[in-house]
Amino acid sequence: MDEMERVEVSTLVVAYRDIGPTGEMRASAYVVHAEEAVRHFWRYRPPLEDEPVYSPTKFEVRLHQPLRFEDEVRMVVQVDKIGGKSVGFEVAMEKDGQTVAEIDLTWTARSADSNEPVALPEDIRDWLYRYVR
Repeated sequence: MDEMERVEVSTLVVAYRDIGPTGEMRASAYVVHAEEAVRHFWRYRPPLEDEPVYSPTKFEVRLHQPLRFEDEVRMVVQVDKIGGKSVGFEVAMEKDGQTVAEIDLTWTARSADSNEPVALPEDIRDWLYRYVR
């Protein structure tokens, strides 16, 4: 399988709108792009009836090297942990083969009706285990 066909890999070119006054990518943009990478990955999950909704409940950003306008970035999503009601993702952002940032996101499964946390469906759990690092 070609690297760009891997569901856990996506790319971006840093846009001017993401750049702050220092010439570096704004901290909030790292989270936005990490969420986009996870959503790209997530669209390949198995289809389910009555699937819960998933919402972010935690994020953490570790910056190793600043990104700048027009930097080409490769993002790799890995499943970090699978809980009873939540899943943790780590998005590694790479530039020129070097990891420049790591963003951890936790999503919690919630009932569409009550918004209360619910158990991750078994089919989703089984699919996620294929991407645990």
